[in-house]
Amino acid sequence: MAALVGFITLAGISVRNGILKVSHYLNLMRMEGEDFDQKMIVRGSLERLSPVLMTALVTAFALAPLLFEASRPGTEILHPVAVVIFSGLVSSTLLDTFLTPAMFWLFGRKPAERLLDDRDAEAF
Repeated sequence: MAALVGFITLAGISVRNGILKVSHYLNLMRMEGEDFDQKMIVRGSLERLSPVLMTALVTAFALAPLLFEASRPGTEILHPVAVVIFSGLVSSTLLDTFLTPAMFWLFGRKPAERLLDDRDAEAF
């Protein structure tokens, strides 16, 4: 049960990071006039790399006592949560760094252009 709570927490952090990155791509296209190309995706990814890494590092530092002190009394429930969140943060940060830009490049052109066209039509 405790590991499930850790998984839910990890899912929230991962989804938040992905939403931040995709919304930044859209913001670059809408507000700064960037075209949908690899340059825009690399720029958006690099600009969101620092917040994603800070989230992961701060969470990892906060979980360090629970990870390394597994034998202490009272950590029977919190240790599995910390293990799930820590290991998941490592993998989700790596996946978010590489997979989100690739998926947006492959599948995001039509939805992004449609979204931007709809918002521009509403502005007039």
